[in-house]
Amino acid sequence: MTREGTTPWRRYLRFASMAALPVLATAIAVFATRTDSTARAGQGHDHSRTAAQESRPVMLAGDAAQRIGVTYAVVVEEALSREIRAVGQISVDETRVKLISPKVDGWVERLYVNATGQEIAVGQPMMAVYSPMVSAAQEELLLAKQLQLRMSGSDSAARLHAASLLAAARGRLSAWDVSDSDIARVEGAARAERTLTLRSPVAGFVVEKNVVQGQRIMAGDVLYRVVDLSRVWLEGEVYEQDMAAVRVGQRASAELQALPELPVSGRVAYVYPTINTETRTVRVRIELPNPGHRLKPGMVATLHLTGSTNARALTIPRAAVLSTGERHLVFVKRRDGMLEPHAVQIGRATDDRIEILRGVARGDTVVASATFLVDAESSLGTALGGMGNMPGMDIAPPKKRD
Repeated sequence: MTREGTTPWRRYLRFASMAALPVLATAIAVFATRTDSTARAGQGHDHSRTAAQESRPVMLAGDAAQRIGVTYAVVVEEALSREIRAVGQISVDETRVKLISPKVDGWVERLYVNATGQEIAVGQPMMAVYSPMVSAAQEELLLAKQLQLRMSGSDSAARLHAASLLAAARGRLSAWDVSDSDIARVEGAARAERTLTLRSPVAGFVVEKNVVQGQRIMAGDVLYRVVDLSRVWLEGEVYEQDMAAVRVGQRASAELQALPELPVSGRVAYVYPTINTETRTVRVRIELPNPGHRLKPGMVATLHLTGSTNARALTIPRAAVLSTGERHLVFVKRRDGMLEPHAVQIGRATDDRIEILRGVARGDTVVASATFLVDAESSLGTALGGMGNMPGMDIAPPKKRD
Protein backbone atom coordinates (compact mmCIF):
# COMPACT_ATOMS: atom_id res chain seq x y z
CA MET A 1 0.00 0.00 0.00
CA THR A 2 2.86 2.32 0.72
CA ARG A 3 4.50 1.68 -2.61
CA GLU A 4 1.27 2.31 -4.52
CA GLY A 5 0.78 5.60 -2.61
CA THR A 6 4.24 7.02 -3.38
CA THR A 7 4.34 6.19 -7.08
CA PRO A 8 2.15 9.13 -8.25
CA TRP A 9 4.27 11.66 -6.28
CA ARG A 10 7.50 10.45 -7.89
CA ARG A 11 6.00 10.79 -11.31
CA TYR A 12 4.83 14.33 -10.52
CA LEU A 13 8.28 15.46 -9.32
CA ARG A 14 10.01 13.98 -12.38
CA PHE A 15 7.61 15.78 -14.70
CA ALA A 16 8.05 19.17 -12.91
CA SER A 17 11.85 18.94 -13.07
CA MET A 18 11.83 18.26 -16.80
CA ALA A 19 9.48 21.21 -17.43
CA ALA A 20 11.59 23.70 -15.41
CA LEU A 21 14.87 23.04 -17.23
CA PRO A 22 14.03 25.02 -20.43
CA VAL A 23 12.72 28.00 -18.41
CA LEU A 24 15.89 28.16 -16.30
CA ALA A 25 18.15 27.97 -19.34
CA THR A 26 16.27 30.81 -21.06
CA ALA A 27 16.56 33.06 -17.99
CA ILE A 28 20.32 32.47 -17.74
CA ALA A 29 20.82 33.33 -21.39
CA VAL A 30 18.81 36.57 -21.16
CA PHE A 31 20.63 37.70 -18.02
CA ALA A 32 24.04 37.03 -19.53
CA THR A 33 23.14 38.89 -22.70
CA ARG A 34 21.83 41.97 -20.86
CA THR A 35 24.81 42.05 -18.46
CA ASP A 36 27.29 41.96 -21.32
CA SER A 37 25.40 44.63 -23.29
CA THR A 38 25.13 46.91 -20.26
CA ALA A 39 28.82 46.51 -19.46
CA ARG A 40 29.81 47.42 -23.03
CA ALA A 41 27.50 50.43 -22.98
CA GLY A 42 28.86 51.57 -19.61
CA GLN A 43 32.46 51.27 -20.79
CA GLY A 44 31.79 53.41 -23.86
CA HIS A 45 29.83 56.32 -22.26
CA ASP A 46 29.50 58.17 -18.95
CA HIS A 47 26.72 60.58 -19.79
CA SER A 48 26.06 61.79 -16.26
CA ARG A 49 29.69 62.82 -15.92
CA THR A 50 29.71 64.44 -19.37
CA ALA A 51 26.60 66.49 -18.72
CA ALA A 52 27.70 67.64 -15.28
CA GLN A 53 31.35 68.45 -15.90
CA GLU A 54 31.51 69.47 -19.56
CA SER A 55 29.89 72.35 -21.43
CA ARG A 56 30.14 73.25 -25.06
CA PRO A 57 29.67 76.54 -26.90
CA VAL A 58 26.08 77.49 -27.48
CA MET A 59 24.39 79.83 -29.95
CA LEU A 60 21.49 81.97 -28.79
CA ALA A 61 19.46 83.98 -31.26
CA GLY A 62 18.75 87.58 -30.37
CA ASP A 63 15.11 86.98 -29.54
CA ALA A 64 15.93 83.89 -27.49
CA ALA A 65 18.59 85.77 -25.50
CA GLN A 66 16.19 88.63 -24.87
CA ARG A 67 13.43 86.25 -23.83
CA ILE A 68 15.50 84.62 -21.06
CA GLY A 69 17.06 87.91 -19.94
CA VAL A 70 20.63 87.53 -21.20
CA THR A 71 22.73 90.71 -21.05
CA TYR A 72 26.40 91.29 -21.78
CA ALA A 73 29.29 93.16 -20.18
CA VAL A 74 32.86 93.95 -21.19
CA VAL A 75 35.86 92.87 -19.13
CA VAL A 76 37.50 96.08 -17.87
CA GLU A 77 40.62 96.95 -15.93
CA GLU A 78 40.02 99.19 -12.93
CA ALA A 79 40.95 99.88 -9.32
CA LEU A 80 38.65 97.63 -7.36
CA SER A 81 37.08 99.27 -4.33
CA ARG A 82 35.86 96.94 -1.64
CA GLU A 83 33.15 97.16 0.96
CA ILE A 84 33.04 94.92 4.01
CA ARG A 85 29.87 94.46 5.97
CA ALA A 86 29.84 93.47 9.60
CA VAL A 87 27.43 93.26 12.48
CA GLY A 88 28.09 96.02 15.00
CA GLN A 89 26.85 97.25 18.35
CA ILE A 90 27.01 100.58 20.17
CA SER A 91 28.94 100.33 23.44
CA VAL A 92 30.21 102.77 26.06
CA ASP A 93 33.58 104.43 25.70
CA GLU A 94 35.63 102.59 28.31
CA THR A 95 37.85 105.63 28.85
CA ARG A 96 34.78 107.60 29.98
CA VAL A 97 33.63 105.23 32.73
CA LYS A 98 34.19 106.56 36.26
CA LEU A 99 33.63 105.06 39.68
CA ILE A 100 32.52 107.11 42.67
CA SER A 101 33.68 105.74 46.00
CA PRO A 102 34.30 107.44 49.37
CA LYS A 103 37.70 107.79 50.97
CA VAL A 104 36.35 107.83 54.51
CA ASP A 105 34.14 105.59 56.62
CA GLY A 106 30.72 106.82 57.65
CA TRP A 107 26.94 106.59 57.38
CA VAL A 108 24.76 107.92 54.55
CA GLU A 109 22.32 110.35 56.17
CA ARG A 110 20.89 111.70 52.92
CA LEU A 111 21.03 110.50 49.31
CA TYR A 112 20.69 113.10 46.55
CA VAL A 113 21.29 110.81 43.56
CA ASN A 114 18.89 107.96 44.16
CA ALA A 115 18.12 106.35 40.78
CA THR A 116 19.96 104.44 38.10
CA GLY A 117 19.98 106.30 34.78
CA GLN A 118 20.02 109.74 36.40
CA GLU A 119 22.22 112.30 34.67
CA ILE A 120 24.68 114.17 36.90
CA ALA A 121 27.07 117.09 36.44
CA VAL A 122 30.53 117.82 37.80
CA GLY A 123 30.29 119.07 41.39
CA GLN A 124 26.68 117.94 41.86
CA PRO A 125 25.95 116.73 45.43
CA MET A 126 25.68 112.93 45.59
CA MET A 127 25.11 112.27 49.32
CA ALA A 128 25.53 113.65 52.82
CA VAL A 129 27.73 111.39 54.97
CA TYR A 130 28.28 111.51 58.72
CA SER A 131 31.90 110.58 59.42
CA PRO A 132 33.64 110.90 62.80
CA MET A 133 36.94 111.19 60.94
CA VAL A 134 35.75 114.19 58.93
CA SER A 135 34.23 115.83 62.01
CA ALA A 136 37.57 115.56 63.83
CA ALA A 137 39.37 117.01 60.82
CA GLN A 138 36.97 119.97 60.77
CA GLU A 139 37.70 120.65 64.45
CA GLU A 140 41.42 120.64 63.66
CA LEU A 141 40.77 123.09 60.84
CA LEU A 142 38.92 125.49 63.14
CA LEU A 143 41.69 125.30 65.77
CA ALA A 144 44.34 125.96 63.15
CA LYS A 145 42.33 128.95 61.91
CA GLN A 146 42.03 130.39 65.42
CA LEU A 147 45.76 129.84 66.01
CA GLN A 148 46.60 131.75 62.86
CA LEU A 149 44.49 134.68 64.01
CA ARG A 150 46.20 134.75 67.42
CA MET A 151 49.66 134.64 65.86
CA SER A 152 49.00 137.49 63.49
CA GLY A 153 50.98 139.88 65.76
CA SER A 154 53.74 137.42 66.69
CA ASP A 155 57.11 136.92 65.08
CA SER A 156 57.47 135.43 61.63
CA ALA A 157 58.36 131.95 62.85
CA ALA A 158 55.16 131.65 64.89
CA ARG A 159 53.06 132.98 62.04
CA LEU A 160 54.71 130.52 59.62
CA HIS A 161 54.03 127.62 61.97
CA ALA A 162 50.35 128.56 62.35
CA ALA A 163 49.96 128.91 58.61
CA SER A 164 51.46 125.46 58.02
CA LEU A 165 49.02 123.90 60.50
CA LEU A 166 46.10 125.56 58.72
CA ALA A 167 47.30 124.36 55.33
CA ALA A 168 47.70 120.80 56.65
CA ALA A 169 44.12 120.80 58.02
CA ARG A 170 42.75 122.04 54.71
CA GLY A 171 44.80 119.45 52.79
CA ARG A 172 43.47 116.61 54.94
CA LEU A 173 39.87 117.50 54.13
CA SER A 174 40.67 118.05 50.46
CA ALA A 175 42.24 114.58 50.28
CA TRP A 176 38.89 113.16 51.42
CA ASP A 177 37.19 114.89 48.46
CA VAL A 178 35.78 117.79 50.50
CA SER A 179 35.46 120.65 48.01
CA ASP A 180 37.23 123.98 48.49
CA SER A 181 33.85 125.72 48.78
CA ASP A 182 32.79 123.39 51.60
CA ILE A 183 36.08 123.98 53.41
CA ALA A 184 35.67 127.75 53.10
CA ARG A 185 32.13 127.49 54.43
CA VAL A 186 33.34 125.62 57.54
CA GLU A 187 36.01 128.25 58.17
CA GLY A 188 33.51 131.08 57.73
CA ALA A 189 30.93 129.48 60.02
CA ALA A 190 33.54 128.87 62.73
CA ARG A 191 31.89 125.57 63.56
CA ALA A 192 32.18 121.99 62.33
CA GLU A 193 29.40 120.54 60.17
CA ARG A 194 27.84 117.25 61.20
CA THR A 195 27.87 115.74 57.70
CA LEU A 196 30.21 115.76 54.74
CA THR A 197 28.72 116.38 51.29
CA LEU A 198 30.23 114.10 48.64
CA ARG A 199 30.05 115.66 45.19
CA SER A 200 30.41 114.10 41.75
CA PRO A 201 33.89 114.49 40.22
CA VAL A 202 32.56 113.65 36.73
CA ALA A 203 29.60 114.27 34.44
CA GLY A 204 27.51 111.50 32.90
CA PHE A 205 24.78 108.98 33.56
CA VAL A 206 24.54 106.70 36.56
CA VAL A 207 24.57 103.15 35.18
CA GLU A 208 25.13 101.41 38.50
CA LYS A 209 24.06 102.37 42.02
CA ASN A 210 25.14 100.39 45.08
CA VAL A 211 24.05 102.59 48.00
CA VAL A 212 20.84 103.40 49.88
CA GLN A 213 20.04 105.97 52.51
CA GLY A 214 21.09 104.95 56.02
CA GLN A 215 23.74 102.54 54.77
CA ARG A 216 27.14 102.35 56.41
CA ILE A 217 29.90 102.88 53.87
CA MET A 218 33.59 102.21 54.08
CA ALA A 219 36.53 103.75 52.28
CA GLY A 220 36.91 102.18 48.83
CA ASP A 221 33.31 100.98 48.41
CA VAL A 222 32.04 101.49 44.84
CA LEU A 223 28.84 103.48 45.34
CA TYR A 224 28.18 104.64 41.76
CA ARG A 225 29.37 103.83 38.25
CA VAL A 226 29.01 106.84 35.96
CA VAL A 227 29.39 106.86 32.17
CA ASP A 228 29.96 109.90 29.98
CA LEU A 229 27.95 109.24 26.79
CA SER A 230 29.05 112.32 24.87
CA ARG A 231 31.19 109.90 22.83
CA VAL A 232 30.51 106.19 22.27
CA TRP A 233 32.13 103.24 20.53
CA LEU A 234 30.75 101.26 17.61
CA GLU A 235 32.31 97.81 17.67
CA GLY A 236 31.93 95.39 14.77
CA GLU A 237 32.88 91.77 14.14
CA VAL A 238 34.84 91.36 10.89
CA TYR A 239 35.42 87.88 9.48
CA GLU A 240 38.95 86.58 9.43
CA GLN A 241 39.16 86.40 5.63
CA ASP A 242 38.34 90.12 5.38
CA MET A 243 41.03 91.30 7.80
CA ALA A 244 43.52 92.10 5.03
CA ALA A 245 41.22 94.93 3.87
CA VAL A 246 40.78 96.51 7.34
CA ARG A 247 43.18 99.10 8.75
CA VAL A 248 43.25 101.90 11.31
CA GLY A 249 42.03 105.17 9.84
CA GLN A 250 39.76 103.49 7.30
CA ARG A 251 36.43 105.21 6.66
CA ALA A 252 33.35 103.51 8.06
CA SER A 253 29.62 104.09 8.13
CA ALA A 254 26.76 102.35 9.84
CA GLU A 255 23.04 101.82 9.63
CA LEU A 256 21.15 101.62 12.92
CA GLN A 257 18.00 99.54 13.16
CA ALA A 258 16.57 101.84 15.80
CA LEU A 259 17.50 105.08 13.98
CA PRO A 260 17.50 104.39 10.23
CA GLU A 261 17.26 108.11 9.45
CA LEU A 262 20.40 109.00 11.46
CA PRO A 263 23.63 109.12 9.40
CA VAL A 264 26.53 107.52 11.28
CA SER A 265 30.10 107.71 10.00
CA GLY A 266 33.62 107.72 11.36
CA ARG A 267 37.01 106.04 11.05
CA VAL A 268 38.44 102.82 12.41
CA ALA A 269 40.22 103.79 15.63
CA TYR A 270 41.45 100.37 16.72
CA VAL A 271 41.69 96.79 15.48
CA TYR A 272 41.77 94.30 18.33
CA PRO A 273 44.84 92.02 18.40
CA THR A 274 43.01 88.72 18.97
CA ILE A 275 40.57 86.55 17.00
CA ASN A 276 37.41 85.03 18.44
CA THR A 277 38.08 81.32 17.95
CA GLU A 278 34.37 80.45 18.00
CA THR A 279 33.15 82.91 15.37
CA ARG A 280 36.49 83.43 13.54
CA THR A 281 36.01 87.20 13.70
CA VAL A 282 38.11 90.16 14.75
CA ARG A 283 36.64 93.13 16.57
CA VAL A 284 37.14 96.65 15.23
CA ARG A 285 36.29 99.91 16.95
CA ILE A 286 34.93 103.18 15.59
CA GLU A 287 34.68 106.19 17.92
CA LEU A 288 31.60 108.34 17.37
CA PRO A 289 30.40 111.66 18.76
CA ASN A 290 27.00 111.43 20.41
CA PRO A 291 25.26 114.80 20.52
CA GLY A 292 21.92 114.60 22.23
CA HIS A 293 22.79 111.10 23.46
CA ARG A 294 20.77 109.52 20.64
CA LEU A 295 23.23 106.65 20.29
CA LYS A 296 22.52 104.31 23.16
CA PRO A 297 24.74 101.41 24.25
CA GLY A 298 23.30 98.11 23.06
CA MET A 299 21.90 99.41 19.76
CA VAL A 300 22.52 97.02 16.85
CA ALA A 301 24.03 98.34 13.63
CA THR A 302 25.21 97.17 10.22
CA LEU A 303 28.77 98.34 9.76
CA HIS A 304 30.19 99.24 6.33
CA LEU A 305 33.94 99.50 5.88
CA THR A 306 35.02 100.98 2.57
CA GLY A 307 38.45 101.15 1.00
CA SER A 308 40.22 100.98 -2.33
CA THR A 309 43.52 99.75 -3.63
CA ASN A 310 45.82 101.35 -6.18
CA ALA A 311 46.42 98.00 -7.88
CA ARG A 312 44.31 97.61 -11.02
CA ALA A 313 42.52 94.38 -11.82
CA LEU A 314 40.33 92.80 -14.48
CA THR A 315 36.73 92.89 -13.27
CA ILE A 316 33.32 91.76 -14.47
CA PRO A 317 29.86 91.79 -12.85
CA ARG A 318 29.48 89.25 -10.06
CA ALA A 319 26.42 87.78 -11.76
CA ALA A 320 28.59 86.83 -14.74
CA VAL A 321 30.41 84.14 -12.75
CA LEU A 322 28.72 80.76 -12.37
CA SER A 323 30.14 78.76 -9.46
CA THR A 324 29.63 75.00 -9.66
CA GLY A 325 31.40 74.13 -6.42
CA GLU A 326 34.45 72.73 -8.21
CA ARG A 327 35.13 75.58 -10.62
CA HIS A 328 33.98 79.03 -11.73
CA LEU A 329 32.64 79.58 -15.26
CA VAL A 330 31.94 82.58 -17.46
CA PHE A 331 30.54 82.55 -20.98
CA VAL A 332 32.58 84.61 -23.43
CA LYS A 333 30.89 85.86 -26.58
CA ARG A 334 32.98 85.04 -29.64
CA ARG A 335 33.03 87.03 -32.87
CA ASP A 336 30.77 84.48 -34.55
CA GLY A 337 28.18 84.96 -31.79
CA MET A 338 28.82 81.66 -30.04
CA LEU A 339 28.87 81.73 -26.23
CA GLU A 340 31.92 79.78 -25.13
CA PRO A 341 32.40 78.63 -21.50
CA HIS A 342 35.71 79.61 -19.87
CA ALA A 343 36.94 78.36 -16.52
CA VAL A 344 38.25 81.36 -14.54
CA GLN A 345 40.10 82.02 -11.31
CA ILE A 346 38.44 84.69 -9.16
CA GLY A 347 39.96 87.11 -6.67
CA ARG A 348 38.55 89.96 -4.57
CA ALA A 349 34.90 90.94 -4.81
CA THR A 350 32.57 93.82 -4.02
CA ASP A 351 28.79 93.87 -3.95
CA ASP A 352 28.56 94.09 -7.75
CA ARG A 353 32.04 93.45 -9.21
CA ILE A 354 34.50 90.56 -8.99
CA GLU A 355 38.17 90.30 -9.90
CA ILE A 356 39.24 87.73 -12.52
CA LEU A 357 42.82 86.52 -12.14
CA ARG A 358 42.88 84.13 -15.07
CA GLY A 359 40.56 82.93 -17.84
CA VAL A 360 39.52 86.09 -19.70
CA ALA A 361 41.26 89.11 -21.24
CA ARG A 362 40.53 92.81 -21.15
CA GLY A 363 37.94 93.73 -23.77
CA ASP A 364 36.25 90.32 -23.83
CA THR A 365 32.45 90.34 -23.82
CA VAL A 366 30.86 88.03 -21.28
CA VAL A 367 27.32 87.04 -20.37
CA ALA A 368 26.41 89.29 -17.44
CA SER A 369 23.00 87.89 -16.45
CA ALA A 370 20.99 84.66 -16.79
CA THR A 371 24.33 82.81 -16.85
CA PHE A 372 22.81 79.71 -15.32
CA LEU A 373 20.27 79.50 -18.13
CA VAL A 374 23.05 79.71 -20.72
CA ASP A 375 24.93 77.01 -18.85
CA ALA A 376 21.83 74.82 -18.82
CA GLU A 377 21.49 75.25 -22.59
CA SER A 378 25.17 74.42 -23.04
CA SER A 379 25.01 71.36 -20.80
CA LEU A 380 21.87 70.15 -22.58
CA GLY A 381 23.66 70.34 -25.90
CA THR A 382 26.56 68.37 -24.48
CA ALA A 383 24.26 65.70 -23.13
CA LEU A 384 22.35 65.32 -26.40
CA GLY A 385 25.56 65.22 -28.38
CA GLY A 386 26.93 62.43 -26.22
CA MET A 387 23.75 60.38 -26.52
CA GLY A 388 24.20 60.03 -30.26
CA ASN A 389 26.47 57.00 -29.90
CA MET A 390 24.30 55.20 -27.37
CA PRO A 391 22.62 51.96 -28.51
CA GLY A 392 19.19 52.85 -29.83
CA MET A 393 19.93 56.63 -29.79
CA ASP A 394 21.16 57.08 -33.35
CA ILE A 395 20.24 60.68 -34.17
CA ALA A 396 21.74 60.89 -37.62
CA PRO A 397 19.34 62.33 -40.28
CA PRO A 398 17.31 59.74 -42.24
CA LYS A 399 18.56 58.62 -45.67
CA LYS A 400 16.92 59.97 -48.78
CA ARG A 401 14.72 57.60 -50.76
CA ASP A 402 15.57 56.79 -54.38
